[in-house]
Amino acid sequence: MFSFSSIRNYQQFLTDHPNGCSQVVQQYLDAIQENEHLNAFVEVFSEDAIETAKKLDEKRAAGKPLGKLHGVVVAIKDVISYKGHSVSASSKILSNFTAIYHATVIEKLLAEDAIIIGRNNCDEFAMGSSNENSVYGTVKNALDPSRVPGGSSGGSAVAVQAGLCMISLGSDTGGSVRQPADFCGIVGLKPSYGRISRYGLIAYASSFDQIGIFGNTVEDIALVLEIIAGEDAFDSTVSQKTVPHYSEELAFTQKPWRIAYFKEALDHPGLDPAIKQEISSFIKKLTAWGHIVEPVDFELLEYIVPAYYVLTTAEASSNLSRFDGVKFGYRSMSKDADLTGLYNASRSEGFGKEVQRRIMLGTFVLSSGYFDAYYTKAQQVRRILQDRTQEIFSNYQAIILPTVPSPAFKIGEKTNDPVEMFLADIYTVFANLVGIPGISIPLFKHPNGLPFGLQVLTTHFDEVSLLRLSKQLMALSKPAENA
Repeated sequence: MFSFSSIRNYQQFLTDHPNGCSQVVQQYLDAIQENEHLNAFVEVFSEDAIETAKKLDEKRAAGKPLGKLHGVVVAIKDVISYKGHSVSASSKILSNFTAIYHATVIEKLLAEDAIIIGRNNCDEFAMGSSNENSVYGTVKNALDPSRVPGGSSGGSAVAVQAGLCMISLGSDTGGSVRQPADFCGIVGLKPSYGRISRYGLIAYASSFDQIGIFGNTVEDIALVLEIIAGEDAFDSTVSQKTVPHYSEELAFTQKPWRIAYFKEALDHPGLDPAIKQEISSFIKKLTAWGHIVEPVDFELLEYIVPAYYVLTTAEASSNLSRFDGVKFGYRSMSKDADLTGLYNASRSEGFGKEVQRRIMLGTFVLSSGYFDAYYTKAQQVRRILQDRTQEIFSNYQAIILPTVPSPAFKIGEKTNDPVEMFLADIYTVFANLVGIPGISIPLFKHPNGLPFGLQVLTTHFDEVSLLRLSKQLMALSKPAENA
């Protein structure tokens, strides 16, 4: 029986197994079926995956050049278009909708011989921090099925956590990759805004959204990023910067890192005491290992969540206006012949409560009389945050923060308190507001037995430093785990 540890080891396995791809895909399909109770997948592409695996085995046997992701089994969040396959953003409003083109990331994965095994459950339209807002039902954390996996990319995180795929793709608008990675004890990367094309990604908030990657190791994350990043004529917001060979840039540096952390973040009353203690102790260890780790004042912390939700809901109100039940998706069977009535009925029945809440909030902040008071002010806060961030990075190479204020919470624990749920994003939305890359790496274990991670941030398009430092921090933490 095959046991996946890394892409490199898997591809070494394939050299000695002529039917290796087919065997491994079948093993993953069996694992998905055995773990249906986790609700991580909304659709499994069984026939496609088996057929692709067979072709890849034949390609290898024929001695043809192999792609960098040859045979790698990948799952995708249900917001990424895969031509000829359903994509619904886990919403009733997009029921029975089939993607008519490949997202750019899908094209790049397939060009490098990856196998797409299925689409993952998520919070509806990527709006949520627990994966409880899905028309397909709640995703469950594989470590404790009574707890949430985080959101909105909870299904993608659980798919990697439970060994149902090797790599998965999610989307991160305010922490939707990093937070579930933290809850599930895996690695989750949100690249810089514009590092990966958003073409084919169903939009939530266009100036915040970014496709992210889940994996078990920093090395695997680096390889996938190297492949799916880069310019794209179909996305005017994507960067034209050259994509580094991330997988070849992970060697440790001997020089000490200059790292900042926000005093206000560790002293925040909402932060779990055990998380604060572990991160504070780790900071002391980093200093003992020769790194320069210093606190910086960040008095803007309390403005981050309000600014984020004003801006993202405003963008969501605009982006989701196209879903009206007329051209595609769910249409109400209401007998009301009035067009406005049809719109109202289709959207009321098709959108879940959380999505409705955010659309209405976004419409409100964009309305006459409130635009300047809310939307304009939030944009000003965003500009101040960006300036302060650049000031910090002029003196430091990285920032470390908690990923979340608490470990994975119980299913249903926060569903009746949207404000408390919003505050769960306090440490992750910062990176999206300013467009910098961030990663959550699994370093710690809570006294209740659940994992939690450390969030690492670097300046714009410096994913090389982010990945290199993350790999080093994970390596440095291992002796403490084994002691």
